Amino acid sequence: MSDEPTAAGKAPRLPRDERRRQLLAAAQEVFVGNGYHGAAMDDIAVAAKVSKPVLYQHFPGKRDLYLALLDSHLAELTQLLVDAIRSTDDNKLRVHATMRAYFQFIAQDSKAHRLVFESDISNEPDVSRRLEEFNAHFANAIAGVIAGDTQLSMVEATLLGRGLAGMAQISARYWLETDGSLDIDAAAELIYRLAWRGISRFPKEI
Repeated sequence: MSDEPTAAGKAPRLPRDERRRQLLAAAQEVFVGNGYHGAAMDDIAVAAKVSKPVLYQHFPGKRDLYLALLDSHLAELTQLLVDAIRSTDDNKLRVHATMRAYFQFIAQDSKAHRLVFESDISNEPDVSRRLEEFNAHFANAIAGVIAGDTQLSMVEATLLGRGLAGMAQISARYWLETDGSLDIDAAAELIYRLAWRGISRFPKEI
């Protein structure tokens, strides 16, 4: 199903799914450039080259646009991290793959990372709940690796998992600010080595 034709000079009719992707891409540009509070549906319609009625056919408001983008990016990042953890049974390699996957997500779409983790509405309940669910899932996945490889309790392993998840996020965000002055593989390797040296010092599970 296509949306209605727009006025002259506007975008041509597109299938609904394709139009939705176009609107989300335009919204991301506006949100990252202006911040959530500085963004307006008018701006997004202009960026997408559609009329406001077409925009409202797909999304009732900018909140719906933002949450759709947030859900999409968090799902993508979660899958990348889960795939990394499941990629091997060697826990040392798992930590390496996980850190590399996080840096890769930022490298392939820095705007997605900024929208998710540097938003001016991160404390809004619907946003903070989604971020906490992601952080908990990420930390718990790491905790499972730690608990399975050490004599630590699950509570202790989860605390470390939270710490390692935070380390990945903060270091990757800093790396993004260096504008390529440090190679992605070198950056991910440094953080992996720091993480693994810490984990590997705990007594092994017998």
